[in-house]
Formats: sequence, C-alpha cells, structure tokens
Amino acid sequence: MRRRAMGEELYYRSYLNRDRLLHIVDADARSCERLNMLFRLEGFQTAISFDLAGLYAGFDRRRPDVVLLNMQVGEESGLEALKQIKAMRTGTPVFMIAESPQVALVVEAMRAGAADIINKPFDEEGVLRAVREELRRDIHMGVVASGRRSIEVRGFSQLTPREREVLQLITNGQSNKEAGRQLGISPRTIEVHRARVMEKLGARNTADLMRIVLTS
Repeated sequence: MRRRAMGEELYYRSYLNRDRLLHIVDADARSCERLNMLFRLEGFQTAISFDLAGLYAGFDRRRPDVVLLNMQVGEESGLEALKQIKAMRTGTPVFMIAESPQVALVVEAMRAGAADIINKPFDEEGVLRAVREELRRDIHMGVVASGRRSIEVRGFSQLTPREREVLQLITNGQSNKEAGRQLGISPRTIEVHRARVMEKLGARNTADLMRIVLTS
C-alpha cells in the first residue's frame, strides 16, 4: 500500500485536472449532480448527459479524458456504449456505474474494457481513488518489434498530438535536430514542445522525463 501511494504521488498531479474533462452519463439526475460536485472539487472540468445521445455529441465536441457511464441509461444499454467507445481506440478510460451487484454484467463490462465498476451507493473516496489510479497509469511504455519503445498516452488531453509525437521521438533517443527533420519542423519548435511536455508531466529535466516514462 505504501508503494502504491508513493507512485500515485509521483505520477498523479491534481493541478492538471483543470485541463481534464470528465463526462458523467446517468439518467439519475441526483447521481449526476453528486458525482459532478465530487469531481469539480477535485479540479476537473465536467460534463453531464442523461442519455447516450448526449455522450456521443460530447465526443464530437471534445473527447473526454474519463467517462463515468451507467450500465443502463434509461432504455439504452451502457454496455453497448462502452463497446463503441472502445472501438474508437481513443484510450479514454470508462468507469461503469452499477445500480446493484450483477455479476454477469460486471464480467461483461470488464471484458469489454471497463476501467472499473462503481457501485451505488457511491463510496466517494473510493471513486476518486479509482480515477486517480487510472490517470496515474496514463503513460505506458511498451516495446515494439523494432526494439524501440512505443508510448501510449491515454487520457492526457493536455498533451497535443504533436507533443505526443515529440515525446515518442525523445524517448527513442532522437536529438532536437533529428526529431525536427522527421516531423518537418525546426529544432527550436521541438525544444518548445519538449518543454511543454515536461511541464505537463512534471519532469524537471530530460533525464527526469525519461525516468517518469521508463518507470511507468
């Protein structure tokens, strides 16, 4: 438990929540308002939808960093929405809200890619802890066949697509000049992007950035 807490302190940075959007989808207005208040106090931007049409419209405007989705939204299946979100391959973590313990639905949701199950009545600290833990793991290093490391950045909307590309190239050991040549931009622009990535991920220098990525 102590080790986990240290990891959370190292990688979960609450001040970044001001750039994170959390979308709550539930036909129950009281539940939505309770969760909305909880995550607003945590610093998140929030959106609320009482049906799946609102969720999909929200994705068109801006991809959320986290979704809290009821298993059943009115007459519509939250599980089907979960599958559609996962099919988009955006990396958005989806937490499913369960009205009551239903083992079959929980198993199906986890198999479909749910980050976790949130049971009613809500344990507010437990809900916050689950979301924090998921965001703590947002940067994940993998190894591709070429031997280079592949970075998957999930849920960090504050990292632009260009910043993700720069982070990938830096981790692969490319200089500013080499990265700039590959992306068709100047080395100075690469340096600016790298500085922004380091600020958003809480890295003090390039070595610290590598440590954060490599130990994730």
